[in-house]
Amino acid sequence: MSDELTKAQAEEPEPEAPALDPLAVVTAERDEYLDLAQRVQADFENYRKRAAREQERLVAHAHERLVRELLPILDDLERALEAAERHEEAQLVEGVKLVEQSLRRALAKEGLAEIETEGAFDPHVHEALLTKPAGGAEPGSVLEVVQRGYRVGDRVVRPAKVIVAE
Repeated sequence: MSDELTKAQAEEPEPEAPALDPLAVVTAERDEYLDLAQRVQADFENYRKRAAREQERLVAHAHERLVRELLPILDDLERALEAAERHEEAQLVEGVKLVEQSLRRALAKEGLAEIETEGAFDPHVHEALLTKPAGGAEPGSVLEVVQRGYRVGDRVVRPAKVIVAE
């Protein structure tokens, strides 16, 4: 009997799976990919905003650190001005020198370095204001520094303004 049952089941046609509409399949795939693309786009936008906030936080922290370094120099300058009001010229000169040294040290901590002006003119770090004949100097060499130049790391913050020998 079990043989007959198996034969009967084998002879019965299996119920047909409902025919899938190709348009419905493609539409479902499209919706799935669109949803995925929208989620990726939203994730990227959130990342971009988070990175911008982090960058702003780092810049604010750097500014705060620099201000903290400069506050003692401001105090020194105030003391020098108070000495100037009392007409103590020797103390005024000494106070201003101390302020300059303090400021140079604070800026050096931040990576500020003076641009060398000895030797030949370099257009990458020097700005020639004028040229003048120099008897003993080599043509193209720096004769005089009008304004010092500075760099932070490899970047020129301000080129040195110089007078160059003809």
